[in-house]
Order: sequence, then C-alpha cells, then structure tokens
Amino acid sequence: MPRPRSLTDDQLVGAALAVIDREGLAALTMRAVAKELGMATMGLYRYVTDRQALEVLVVDHIFESVDLVLPAAHWTDRIRSLMNRLRVTVAKHPAAVPLVLRHRQAAPGSLRLIDAMLAVLTDGGFSGVDRVVAQRTLIGFLLGFLQNEYYAGLSGPGTITMSELSPAEFPFLADTARDARSVSPDEEFGRGLDIVLRGLAAG
Repeated sequence: MPRPRSLTDDQLVGAALAVIDREGLAALTMRAVAKELGMATMGLYRYVTDRQALEVLVVDHIFESVDLVLPAAHWTDRIRSLMNRLRVTVAKHPAAVPLVLRHRQAAPGSLRLIDAMLAVLTDGGFSGVDRVVAQRTLIGFLLGFLQNEYYAGLSGPGTITMSELSPAEFPFLADTARDARSVSPDEEFGRGLDIVLRGLAAG
C-alpha cells in the first residue's frame, strides 16, 4: 500500500479500529497501526504523540458516532433512546470497551453526549445536586452494564459455572444463575434501565 501523503483523524481511527476488531485491544500498538496504514512507525508520530493519544481518538470517534438528535418525547424515553444508541455504537467494537471506560472524560464527543443527557434531565425537572446524582447514576449504570456485557455476560462461562453450584451450599446463587442464562443482553439492559429511570422519576 502506498504511504498516504497526509492522514485525517478518520483514517487514523479506522486503522486503529481495524487492528482492535481483528486482533483485540492488546494488539493496538503504534507499529500495528502504522502497518495498517502502509507507513513507517515513526511517520505515525507526525499525527499522534503516543498510543494514549490514539486511544482517545478512538473513544472520541465512538462517542461522536452517537446520534444526539432525540425524538420529542417524555424525558425518560429520550434518556432511554440516548443510552440505547450509545450501547449499540459501542457494541460495534466490543474489544474497545476498556478504552471507553478509561478515556471517556478525555474525549470531546463524550462531553457532548453528557451535555445532551444533562439537557434532557433538565427538561425532566432536575437541577443542582439532583441533576448531578441523576447523571452520574445513569452513566454508572451504562458503564457497569458495558463491562458486564463484554466481560461477564449472562451467557458466559461464569454464569454456567454458578448455575452448576450445589443448591445445598449456594441455594440462591445457583437458582438465580439458572434463571440468568435465559436473559438476553437486550432484556437485561432494558429492564435494568427501566428500574433506574423509575427510581429517578420517583425521586
């Protein structure tokens, strides 16, 4: 592949995500991305200072890919739309989840998404400390779910192992784990978010 004369952020992110999606996050190096772009490793440093800067670009791209134009609806439905859109966007690059958790506050796209969320909460009557806690609660639920979905999914080996525990020794855990194996990620996320939103609305 001929070396590009100049690179855009989209090209850098595209190459980084190609490496992550194909080989996993551990394979993301400046050398691997430079190879993906058909250029020398040192040439990549003309565009990004180091791997961390490249990671932030990736996270910013993920957040910027979320459509922030929300339907005219009740504030809880708009929050639900926003949260679902972000989850679906991240799902396109599951190996990048640790980067989303690590760099979300450094990515401008993340800040714009949070501001959109705060605007919806304001429309819902939240202000001051109540708005702070509501926003942090929603983000905490989302980040925790992403981590669970990709590293401790209900369909994964951990749930299977727990469902096979001795009912005499772990009666509630074994029974709950058996039920958990039938819950899809969509159902888990949707019902969990409903619980959070009901709690915020009641507060």
